Amino acid sequence: MALSDIALCARALVMIGAAPIVSFEDDTAEAEVAGMLYPAIRDGMLAAYPWRFAARGAWLARRESEEVLGAGEGMFVLPGDFIRLLSLETEGGAVAEFELVQGAVRCAADRAYLRYVGRMADGAFPAFFDLALITRLAAEFCVPLTESTSRAEYLFKRAEDQFRSARLADAQQSTPRAIGDFTLIGARG
Repeated sequence: MALSDIALCARALVMIGAAPIVSFEDDTAEAEVAGMLYPAIRDGMLAAYPWRFAARGAWLARRESEEVLGAGEGMFVLPGDFIRLLSLETEGGAVAEFELVQGAVRCAADRAYLRYVGRMADGAFPAFFDLALITRLAAEFCVPLTESTSRAEYLFKRAEDQFRSARLADAQQSTPRAIGDFTLIGARG
């Protein structure tokens, strides 16, 4: 079941004993706290792990830079939904050295292919991520709304457990990469 941003926040609020919201525009402390914290917490959780469900890839557009670049270097514009870089490649393989600079990536390449974690539409998260996000939201909402630090500490521990479970579930969504040509394995004979 896909949950919207409001539904995720409402469930988190119920976990701490607060009234659920129906909109971020509600005239309540719960709506104000949820509206302020939700986007940053969601993006922070997406950035915290290389989630397979949020992984994307794209050839990057070259950006004309006013900055002086070295020979063969290029500046490439990051996608608007970019959250975390997973890898940067060219037709010839992985780019060894690169730097993220103000919404762009600088590297020694004519073209660049970016694998990244991207921001997803609300309601597109898998159930295991929803549960981890709800628990984390509850932990973050707890102190501003209930002023209970002991409950917040408990919820943060639960959130860490849920995050660990979500990472495990995500890791099981595809076949692990095999170690190909590794000299120590070859030396065993």
